[in-house]
Amino acid sequence: METVVSGIRPTGNLHLGNYFGALRNFIKMQDQNRCFFFVADLHSLTTHPKPNDLSGNVRQILSEYIASGLDPEKVTLFIQSDVPEVSEMYVLLNMLAYVGELERTVSFKDKVRKQQNNVNAGLLTYPVLMAVDILIHRPNKVPVGKDQEQHLEMTRIYARRFNNLYGVKFFPEPDAYNFGDDLIKIPGLDGSGKMGKSENNGIFLIDDEQTITKKVMRAVTDSGPTAPNSEMPEVIRNLFALLKAVSSPDTVQHFTDKYNSCQIRYGDLKKQLAEDICKITLPIRKQIIDIRENTEYLHKIAKLGAEKARESAGKTLCEMKKIIGFHQF
Repeated sequence: METVVSGIRPTGNLHLGNYFGALRNFIKMQDQNRCFFFVADLHSLTTHPKPNDLSGNVRQILSEYIASGLDPEKVTLFIQSDVPEVSEMYVLLNMLAYVGELERTVSFKDKVRKQQNNVNAGLLTYPVLMAVDILIHRPNKVPVGKDQEQHLEMTRIYARRFNNLYGVKFFPEPDAYNFGDDLIKIPGLDGSGKMGKSENNGIFLIDDEQTITKKVMRAVTDSGPTAPNSEMPEVIRNLFALLKAVSSPDTVQHFTDKYNSCQIRYGDLKKQLAEDICKITLPIRKQIIDIRENTEYLHKIAKLGAEKARESAGKTLCEMKKIIGFHQF
């Protein structure tokens, strides 16, 4: 049985990209692996959220995790800040991270451009905290997207650097978890790139039917094909990628044939797309709302997850400190 670790920052609601790109795969993994899934609230502090926003977002993401199908009885589902061992190990691992390599990370350069008035030390050492989130449970595999590959490689570097410095084989060098060749990349409704929280191009699991329909009907298209079997431009390929994710093969084939014969009506395609998205997300939305209002249940889940996560993290931290040379007198 392999150990797997993954987390999501509480900076907004989960969207279809999260669901198809990660959550559905997490659900498959939970019966076959030792899984740690967490709400990364410490990471979100780099943007200085207000207290009420932070608390509410943590509650929301935890509810969405469970509503999407993660079973707290099968996985360790916890809130990052409930595990103080993470913060202590963050201090220790920072001593093995160098400013030059941190400044060269793509994520740091990107954040410097986007929030020039808030280039805090947390942004610089973000990869170190991500490495701690992973290494503290000593996993074999980490499910990551393309945009997180550099952070995983840095995690492997820190694990190797610690092992070499102290002459041990303590930390494994985790590999990316491969879900197979049929990975689904969910594009944004703006016709380019991927669906994301900050791009304002997503459909969220908490969206109601009216909101979903409005968003889909506004999705970017072109004027339509002018010759049979024309190559689809990117904005149309993206629309069909969404259709393939949520609709039946017969539906996809129907609209593909319409496109190839120059008979496509994008309004009809969007209407069908909105209906099929709603079939998937509206039951999840109802679950999210029910779970989010059940304070006692969420408290129980968070407490149970923290206990399980701290047991795992505590063993790693204790052994790590012994290796470094910390001893109680």
